[in-house]
Amino acid sequence: SKKSGSSDTLHYENVPFEVPSSWVWCRLEDITVLIEDCPHTTAKDEGKGYPLVRTPNIGEGQLLLDGVHRVSKEVYDKRNVRAVPQVDDIIYAREAPAGNVAVIRENEQVCLGQRTVLIRPMNTLIDSVWLTYAMLTPYSRNHLISKATGSTVTHVNMASIRPFDLPLPPLSEQHRIVAEIKRWFALIDQIEQGKADLQTIIKQTKSKILDLAIHGKLVPQDPNDEPAIELLKRINPDFTPCDNEHYQNLSKGWATCRLEDIVDYEQPTAYIVNSTSYNDTYPIPVLTAGKSFIIGHTNEVEGIYSNLPCIIFDDFTTDSKLVEFSFKVKSSAMKILQVKKGIEIDFVAMFMSITRLIGDTHKRYWISEYSKLVIPVPPHAEQKRIIDAVYKAFTKLDTIMESL
Repeated sequence: SKKSGSSDTLHYENVPFEVPSSWVWCRLEDITVLIEDCPHTTAKDEGKGYPLVRTPNIGEGQLLLDGVHRVSKEVYDKRNVRAVPQVDDIIYAREAPAGNVAVIRENEQVCLGQRTVLIRPMNTLIDSVWLTYAMLTPYSRNHLISKATGSTVTHVNMASIRPFDLPLPPLSEQHRIVAEIKRWFALIDQIEQGKADLQTIIKQTKSKILDLAIHGKLVPQDPNDEPAIELLKRINPDFTPCDNEHYQNLSKGWATCRLEDIVDYEQPTAYIVNSTSYNDTYPIPVLTAGKSFIIGHTNEVEGIYSNLPCIIFDDFTTDSKLVEFSFKVKSSAMKILQVKKGIEIDFVAMFMSITRLIGDTHKRYWISEYSKLVIPVPPHAEQKRIIDAVYKAFTKLDTIMESL
């Protein structure tokens, strides 16, 4: 239906795009009741009671009520009866994030917060779920947001929402559209879950490959390889192999030692960046051994670490990274590690990547504990074969990951 005085030309001739002949263009205000903001929207969070739906709680099709602010029954009962959300009503976010829409489902008793609009279909000829999907289409979102105001926060005005033009299909077709969208969304969710499961499997596979590598089970041994004990005695003539229950059945030619027997550390003091005014156009990365790794770039020319490759070790979390490019560091909360001659740094990095100490994060670990860990050491030639096998396997797994 159209309001009295509405323009036939606007609705039937000068339309945004062509639709099937059984559809009709209409304004949103022609087919819904639009109610803006409720008077109790500034109520404080009581921690319990009824959810206060603010714009961040409005997702793409449904409410996001985890961690939602809640109001007391007293506040809830003071609501304007006309603005009480009912099942199949739609809540539209006018800002932050503007354009999100959610439909009220069974057993969702909520209050409306600021910058929300309650959209209530006028009659049973409008499927609320269809209207929700229609409001989430690029056409609807782009059109309404293009008319938004505000430089800091995008704000969609009621003056844009009320006359918004929508193409309305017959009710039976609305139902068919909803069913088809749900079918495709379910398939997409299934694919996304499969993708997530495969990514998890790939990570687990990488970890298993590394575990096999450091236990001598990834590549065959060669009896002609010089035993690792000879290598370790060249590093330290007084070397004595460590006894460790985790490595009782070592492969032939392997030996065990402590990390400190084959790894030297350096404090990073000389390489700490002077200024944190980072810029991606600057040439030198600034590193942390944690998950963020490269936290910025600097144009400083003094105190650049370039004895490569090396391993950086987070002294608090025991995270580590193999680094093959020049860098500066953020703070002193790390060690820079180098290996002795005859030890492949990639092999040590593999061991460290799957060997963590979890405990008091306010404690420094390298000197007191981590450097004392026992590492199994293969012959030098086998170290190289292991590294080659691991990198070939990881390249294939990364190719699979990138194609997901």
